[in-house]
Order: sequence, then C-alpha cells, then structure tokens
Amino acid sequence: MIVTPLDSAILDSKEQYIFYHKMVDFSLKELIVAVQQKQILEKTEILLFKQYSDLLLYSIEAMRVKYMYDDEENMKVDLTDSGFPNYLEFRYLFNDLGLRDDYLEKLTDVAVLKEEFLDTLLRKKEPISKRKLFQASSIVYYKSAKKEFIFNRFVQGKIIDAPQESPAEYMVSWSFYDVSHNRPFICYMYFNYDGNPIKDRGDIYHALKTIADREMAMDTMAYGIDKRLPKLFPKLIKRVDLGPIHNVFAKDENKVTHAILTGIAEKAIPLESYAISFKIDEVTSQSEFKEGSFFNKQTFQKWSTVFRQRYVFAPHRIIQLLYNKTPEIMNKLAKGQFKLQT
Repeated sequence: MIVTPLDSAILDSKEQYIFYHKMVDFSLKELIVAVQQKQILEKTEILLFKQYSDLLLYSIEAMRVKYMYDDEENMKVDLTDSGFPNYLEFRYLFNDLGLRDDYLEKLTDVAVLKEEFLDTLLRKKEPISKRKLFQASSIVYYKSAKKEFIFNRFVQGKIIDAPQESPAEYMVSWSFYDVSHNRPFICYMYFNYDGNPIKDRGDIYHALKTIADREMAMDTMAYGIDKRLPKLFPKLIKRVDLGPIHNVFAKDENKVTHAILTGIAEKAIPLESYAISFKIDEVTSQSEFKEGSFFNKQTFQKWSTVFRQRYVFAPHRIIQLLYNKTPEIMNKLAKGQFKLQT
C-alpha cells in the first residue's frame, strides 16, 4: 500500500525505495540515449539536455544515499502526473549540503566506524545495526554529494553563439523544476541582441529567472521576456516537458498510466514496466512591430501559434500495449515508434 497525502507519497518500505530509484535511474538514462539517437532535438540542444538530465540523476542518487538506512525520515515521491521526487526533496538536498561541514563534524570518525564494523562482523559475528549503517550512509552522503551539482528550482545555462543555420545569432538555455507539477522543464532560446549580450548577461539571466521559471503559456513567457529586455530580440523559444514517468507507483488519471497499471494488474507486463511522456512546445517569431511613444518605441515579436510535439518513450512491449489500450493517444504522437532498448 502507498499512502498518498495531497500531491506526494511515502513508500511504505525500503524495498520500494530501492525499486523506485532503480526504475527512475534506468528509465531516465534510457531516455537520454533515445533522445540522442532519435535526434528530436538539435545537436547543441541534445548536449545541454544531457547536462541538465545528469544534474537530475545526480540529485536523485544523492537522495537514495541520504535515505538508504534512515528509519525516521522518508523521501516523498510525487505520484500525481509526475513520478519524480517532490520538489521539496531537492530543496532539502541543497540546504543540507550548504551545511555539510557542520554535519560532518557531528558524525563519527570514519576510522572509528570502520573499526566498529570489523569488530562486529569478524569478532562478534553479528550484522551491522541499522543505526550504524545510517551513520555510514550519512558520511558517504555528506562527503561525496556536491551542492553545485544538485538540480535546483532554477538552473541557468550560459549564453553561447548559436550553431550555424540557427534562426538567430545567440542561444541560451535554462531549466526549472515546476513546483505545481513536480516535474523538470528544459528551455532553449535563440535570440539576437543590440549590443554585446555577454556584457549584459546578468540582466538577461535575472530576467529569465524572474519571468520564465515555471510552466506557463508559451506566448505569455515569450512576450514577458521580449518586454523585459528591450535590447534582446528572441526568435525561437523551445520548452521540453520531461515527464510524467508512468509506472506502478503512479496515482493519476492519465490514460497512459492507467493502461500500464491495468497491464501490471492483469500480469500482461512486468511490475517494473514504465513509460515516459516527453513534450516539446515551441514558438517562433514571424515578424516584428513597434509599440510605445514616438520617443520611446520598443520592438516586439509577433509570435506564431505554439507548435507542439508529443512523444511517449517506453520499451517495445509497453509501446505495443499502449497502441492496443490507448490508440487515440498513440496515433497523435509526433513519432509513436520511439522505443527504449531493454
């Protein structure tokens, strides 16, 4: 049984946590490979996608170590249209590691702990207590995890020269963990600039963090960036919605999730079955117009309608199941044949 308070749940055993972490780690790594192989993003976008995904995987692995032998605290997983850890778990990691030196001073010295482990196993021939194992995992957590590699609520990428044949001269990326959805999003913007964007990057980064740090209508986000930065002329904005991860733990009304849960219940597919929804929204500038007084006119972009692409990544057997159970969804995908190798 999984107890679900509001938008998160505490899995009822350490075995479930082990199973969950293996499933999420495996599925995200398969997704990264599939996105690279299928080239549904541009080359530079794929490299950036992998960097943000690596931060996400690093953070989830840090959570696994943190809670490995902790009987008092449990990691909260969002089971409603997400499948990822609750946003607060990332915040806790970031706060923990900001105080790592203070925590390490309070922990038992590694040499002392090793001697205790050897004495218990070799001389007393007894298993190590959970309390001691928790001490050991805490040492590993605080010594190995790095604060700068934790996926924060907003992660800013650098301004770079856009690849050749891009719709603009410059490119910038950023990622955010939307609190309302408990899912990561990755954004790319191609833009021109009246001046040197590197010199003004602080203003650009601040505007992106202020305006584009949550899921919203694409034209609203595009207009907000355009208005806030008069020297910046965005030409293409693309947003990747990573998730939800449909799996045995999910508790939502999504038809893909329901099909997988039904298949598991009927023993048509194994317990570890999963699928990942992957969505791309983009808007492009079709023309420009000026607005404002005679002495203070600003150039704005006239945006296209949102171009949407929808994908489902899953092992071959799950893709077959979804075509049988949810053909109305699968037939509308951009490329329904995207299968993960298992």
